[in-house]
Amino acid sequence: MTYEIPLSVFEDRFRKIREYLKTHDMNALMVFESLNLTYASGFIDDTRNPAERPIVCVVPLDAEPFMVLCELSTNHALYEVQKGTCAVKDTRFYTEHPRQVDRTYLVLQWADMVSAILDEKKCLHGKIGVDMRSAAISPELVAKLPQTTLVDASELLREMRLIKCKEELDLIRKCGPISDVGQEILMSEIQPEKSQLEIGVDATKAMQREAAEKYPDGAIEIRAMVMGSGPVFSPMPHTTRGVGRKVEKGDSLIDITGVRLNAYGVENERTFIVGKPTEKQARIFNVMVEAQQKAFEAEKPGNKLSDVDAAAQKVIEDAGYGEYIMHRTFHGMGLGGHEYPYYTPFMDRKIEPGMVLSCEPGIYIRGFGGFRHSDTVIVTEKGPERVTKFPRDLESLIVKA
Repeated sequence: MTYEIPLSVFEDRFRKIREYLKTHDMNALMVFESLNLTYASGFIDDTRNPAERPIVCVVPLDAEPFMVLCELSTNHALYEVQKGTCAVKDTRFYTEHPRQVDRTYLVLQWADMVSAILDEKKCLHGKIGVDMRSAAISPELVAKLPQTTLVDASELLREMRLIKCKEELDLIRKCGPISDVGQEILMSEIQPEKSQLEIGVDATKAMQREAAEKYPDGAIEIRAMVMGSGPVFSPMPHTTRGVGRKVEKGDSLIDITGVRLNAYGVENERTFIVGKPTEKQARIFNVMVEAQQKAFEAEKPGNKLSDVDAAAQKVIEDAGYGEYIMHRTFHGMGLGGHEYPYYTPFMDRKIEPGMVLSCEPGIYIRGFGGFRHSDTVIVTEKGPERVTKFPRDLESLIVKA
């Protein structure tokens, strides 16, 4: 069973991009953003710092696509082309330092290089779409394109990325079971007097072992960690404070196990209670679980995106904890851990099959504790499908202490 996206998928993406270019009278689409570049080309950007090492993938209307990358990516890019996982064969590299032989453009001449290739591909003197606000484009590059108008075409790739193809969904489904293995191991690591930072080491190893065995030459990223424990830090959804704190009996504790395969992945979060929960802990935990279930049920085709947030919010507000909601119920997922749609509580856009969404309402009470599960959900024709399946009920998530 394959776990690579075939080149035919990228050819279809090129076709859609060119249809857009033709409709909007553009000569090319320039893709600068790292994840958009991966989506358009299949190459997983390995430098990830465009301010230091600029990158671009260009899809011309009437010429072969090309990329300009840093020389640091040379072996990686050539590997991906040879392997058949990068659809852009015309890839050129600038250097970070002067050479005595095989001289080419330096990083300081990146704009000259890109403009020269655009001219070679007959893309200049007209309109070129870009995947970000024109104001964010390198001034050096803009200066090299005096007779070319750069037009914000960011909505094109945003919309294309929103609905996943079956190959993308297959990668996401493959990540779910590995993240569940991580949750099982991580739970066994939770012990009173153990520092938060230590928890997740065994889970990470177990997930790495499983992923390596199943997908030996895949691009894999693994993480397993506690994001907050106890009355002070568990109500802070994204803090890196308190990681040296030792777990105590009576804590609520929020964790995450994440897996990415060939750039696509899942988010899997659970709230654990260390020892017998108090009546208040149990009540709030169960409210959170009910809110997540209602949100999950609302993540179905035909509903509005805002319906999902409303469903979770009603449960929490009806239980008297509305003031402790600190974030939206869900966001889009795919190449990005967080990607469009972002402003989901306010969006009347309809949910469609092929969307991938998180499902994570939270309750955060300062000085008492935080409570949040997060699952990765694929929207199908039949309804929402949970990809992360580790138990969510209170009894299953009580750590003996």
